[in-house]
Amino acid sequence: MYLHALATATPTTVLTQARCHELLATSNVRTRLNRRSLLTLQAVLRGESGIATRHFASTPVERVFDFTPDELNETFRREAPALGGRALTAALAQAGIRTEELDALIVCTCTGYLCPGVTSYIAEQLGLRANAFLQDLVGLGCGAAIPALRAVEAVLAAQPGATVACVAVEICSAAFYLDDDSGVLISACLFSDGAAATLWKSTPGPTGLRVHGFNTLHLPSERDKLRFEMREGKLRNRLDATVPSLAAGAVSRLLQAEPPSLFPIHRIIAHPGGRDVLDALEAALPGYSLDASRRVLRDHGNMSSPSVLFALEDALRDSRPSTDRDWWLVSFGAGFSAHSCRLGIA
Repeated sequence: MYLHALATATPTTVLTQARCHELLATSNVRTRLNRRSLLTLQAVLRGESGIATRHFASTPVERVFDFTPDELNETFRREAPALGGRALTAALAQAGIRTEELDALIVCTCTGYLCPGVTSYIAEQLGLRANAFLQDLVGLGCGAAIPALRAVEAVLAAQPGATVACVAVEICSAAFYLDDDSGVLISACLFSDGAAATLWKSTPGPTGLRVHGFNTLHLPSERDKLRFEMREGKLRNRLDATVPSLAAGAVSRLLQAEPPSLFPIHRIIAHPGGRDVLDALEAALPGYSLDASRRVLRDHGNMSSPSVLFALEDALRDSRPSTDRDWWLVSFGAGFSAHSCRLGIA
């Protein structure tokens, strides 16, 4: 399948990590956390986390840890379609494709739940045809963007003449929870909001890029190392200290499974899960620099599923795959799962 456009969107509210710490230090959160937790937040938000700024859709952002479950749900219902729609509108303009030309819309997310899903809201917002196929993928966590692209591949196989849009959107600030657990604290210092939209056809497009060679790895025995659970009606992220090594091991296994008959991999574009995650990945992938992923982490934090597409957009600004050397996209997250695909010249 062939990429015709890639566009991203972030909320207008952007805060430095130091400003995030100032807001936390003057909020009611202080009364709910022990001294060790407060020191952890200070160390991460004012230290070398690899993150300079993060974007937030929840307003007012200083109340994000005090929102009721109903307020968090309403934030997701309001902001996820709006942000995803912005990204898709930009992608359509980039490719010169009209909304009514879209035959299918696939959306992945994990930071909120809507029924009907986010696709229904974006379809209404942008004016998709009433018979456009809508599919929502939920529960795949940070790694969801690549499985969503694999769903695009299935649609195009069934309907080769289709034009398919795929949106990864996360309002992580609508899934914030805070207590004295170290993984919960680190999550509060990493995650932010964003959306990425791509457009696909079975025929080559203006980007000259083709995606193929999907693969996936599931490790259910490691599920409790990284997943959402419900507490007090809110989503609470479980984040184990072993996640960096777990991610590095899973990504290494996927890379080793790449068929030797295919073109060599020249560049790896990885989900920027965090500084320690990227350090572990680079140690496990000698010879590959994850510079694009580090820039996305620096400017946006971890946006969950859209992050790997932000990294791809960044990488495409300065280089492209060649006719005999592919790029390799890899994402990972809840499950524990990891997913990959190749990007090459059409």
